Amino acid sequence: MIGNLDTALLQHLWWLLCSVVGSLFLFLTFVQGGQTLLWQIAKTDIEKDMVINSLGRKWELTFTTLVLFGGALFAAFPKFYATSFGGAYWVWMVILFTFIIQAVSYEYRKKPGNLLGKWTYELFLFINGSLGILLIGAAIGTFFSGSNFVLNDYNLVKWTSSLRGLEAAFNFFNLSLGVFLAFHARTLGSLYLTNNLDFTGMPEFEKRVRTGALVNLLCGLPFLLYVLGMLAFMKGYAIDQDTGMVFMESGKYLHNLLAMPAVSAMLAGGLVLVIAGVVLNAFSRSRAGIWLAGPGTVLTGLALLLTAGYNNTPFYPSKADLQSSLTIFNASSSHYTLTAMTYVAMVIPVVLAYIAWVWYLMDRGKIKAEDVTAQEDSY
Repeated sequence: MIGNLDTALLQHLWWLLCSVVGSLFLFLTFVQGGQTLLWQIAKTDIEKDMVINSLGRKWELTFTTLVLFGGALFAAFPKFYATSFGGAYWVWMVILFTFIIQAVSYEYRKKPGNLLGKWTYELFLFINGSLGILLIGAAIGTFFSGSNFVLNDYNLVKWTSSLRGLEAAFNFFNLSLGVFLAFHARTLGSLYLTNNLDFTGMPEFEKRVRTGALVNLLCGLPFLLYVLGMLAFMKGYAIDQDTGMVFMESGKYLHNLLAMPAVSAMLAGGLVLVIAGVVLNAFSRSRAGIWLAGPGTVLTGLALLLTAGYNNTPFYPSKADLQSSLTIFNASSSHYTLTAMTYVAMVIPVVLAYIAWVWYLMDRGKIKAEDVTAQEDSY
């Protein structure tokens, strides 16, 4: 039956699946956000060890999801993968480097004979959670603001900026999205730590952790409002249905949201859930804030990515040459490949169920002070 689906439907389906994975990654950046909170909320070595051991249980999930997102894009939309990773390689190399030093930091921070000292590896964790997330946000911003590439008749990419993708961070829209995602990751990190740590006998520590969510939400709010305002009023990239030519359309992304009420509802509902999670965390004794803000993040991220790719919109537009812009139609794999991948994707619910079960087992007990002092293999 899947083999009978037409190519356009499969292209839409795979942009949806890639968007779901990307949105899950945005939720899992609570690990990176928690890392940047380390020096703010933890005042003693015990508190630092509790934070790092809590996040250390999940850091592989964030990296794995990022790799899965890249792999799904590579398989479903290989022209995008070749264009972005082949042309804007400096920004992706820097992002990859921040994740490499994250992995090294968790493994070597407390190793005997550590020549660099704990502080150096804690700095590496901060770099991963700040610079890494900011650049990822800037890269996502180019889905709306465009990138500096030209494709020739043989689909060879020519990048028109010597910064090779790093120039995205100098666009104020992209930078604002990156800064917001960095603050949002810190918000999620605070909510997750509130849920995962045992604060028995440590009321001041708990107060600092809980306060972090509200403070970072308020810090990120101006950048979010700017991004949403720009999406409502900025010119966007559109595809002429008759000719297939790409042109600039005033209010394109607002038109997308109005044309797709389900996506608009996801965006509004996601933002409400995030705010509700932070309010619940800040003004009650509940630990469940992360389970409101987490799904809210997924819904918000999904809405943004669908807005970027659906409704005759190039998801990777070119500022240098409009007709080089990539769409879900001209950047996708063949019908055969998409069909085969769809059959494979049917096991995704099983994988998600396994991840949920493992998550439950890891978080069944809260991280206590004695856990990080008694265990020799703690992070």
